Amino acid sequence: MTTASASVDTFVGPLTVTSDGRSVVRLEWHISAEATDAADPIPTEAAAASGPSVSIPAEAAVASDPILVEAVAQLRAYFDGRLGDFDLPVDFGQISDVARTVLTTLAEEVPAGTTVTYGQLAEASGTGIPARAVGGIMGLNPIPIIVPCHRVVAGDGLGGYSGGLPGHELETKRRLLEFEDALPQPLF
Repeated sequence: MTTASASVDTFVGPLTVTSDGRSVVRLEWHISAEATDAADPIPTEAAAASGPSVSIPAEAAVASDPILVEAVAQLRAYFDGRLGDFDLPVDFGQISDVARTVLTTLAEEVPAGTTVTYGQLAEASGTGIPARAVGGIMGLNPIPIIVPCHRVVAGDGLGGYSGGLPGHELETKRRLLEFEDALPQPLF
C-alpha cells in the first residue's frame, strides 16, 4: 500500500496525517527532536493565534492525493475554528469488528461540542462491551481528532488519552475539549 503524508502545525503540537489515496489511515503527533523532552510544554496560545501552518512533503505533492489534500484542509478548518466535525473516509486498518463498531459510532454520533462517557459509548455502540473495554479501544484509535476519541471521558473526570506529545497527553485532551467548548462542567 502506497501512502502519502502531510504535516500540520497546531496548538496541540505538530500533526502528521497519512492517506492511502482512498482513506485517511493515520493521524499522529510528529515528535521532533526538540519535542522529545517531556519537560517542554506543548505550544502556547500565542502559537495557536497564528493559526496552523501546513507543509506537504514532496512525495505527497507528487502523489496528488485528493484525500490527503482534503484532510489537510479539514484539519486547518478545525484548528481555525471553522469546522467541528470531519467528513473524510477513514480506514482503521486491522482492528477487531467490535473496535471498528465503537470507533465508527464515536465518529458518527458524538459531534463537536459534546462529550460521551466510556459507558455511554459502550451502550451506544450496541456491542455489549464494558466501559473499560471502550477505554482500550480509544487507545487503539489510529486517527485521533478526526475520529474524536478526545470527546470520550470518564464518568468522574477526563479519563485517559494516548494522543498528544509525550508527557502532555491529558493536557492535550483538556485543550481540545476546551477548544470545542466541551469540557464537562464538573471538570473545571
